[in-house]
Amino acid sequence: MDTESTTAGRAIPRNKGKLLGQKPPLKLKEIWAIRIRLQLDHRSRELALFNLAINSKLRGCDLVGLRVRDMVQGSHVAARAIAMQRKTQRPVQFEITEQTRDAVGAWINDCPSQAGAVPLPEPHYGVASSFDPAVFPDRWVLGRSSDALGR
Repeated sequence: MDTESTTAGRAIPRNKGKLLGQKPPLKLKEIWAIRIRLQLDHRSRELALFNLAINSKLRGCDLVGLRVRDMVQGSHVAARAIAMQRKTQRPVQFEITEQTRDAVGAWINDCPSQAGAVPLPEPHYGVASSFDPAVFPDRWVLGRSSDALGR
């Protein structure tokens, strides 16, 4: 009963007053605010992941499962990539924009990895999972959204 308050013998739900269900998509202004903040903080890994997430619309578990060989052809990042979805077991082809190719290329140059390795691993903890809070800059969005996004 430490975390719940009681009123007249009834517990107050922990999610009372919070937005439930599907959340609204990010607005273009919010996307650019996040990109600029990540660029200014020199967080190439998070910027590459964020840009790939926006371009591909893959689930988090599929996104962190992408490998270098899925996106790189020779010495440059390809314009298109194919990823196998875990949930549906179907291949999904997506386009990688120039900005995303630059971000992925910068991350690969900053942290060179083997040809088949996961391109966006957690810096000290191995491969990032879909539940990892560092995968997307949620803490930054939640912590600074009111002042950074002009709300």
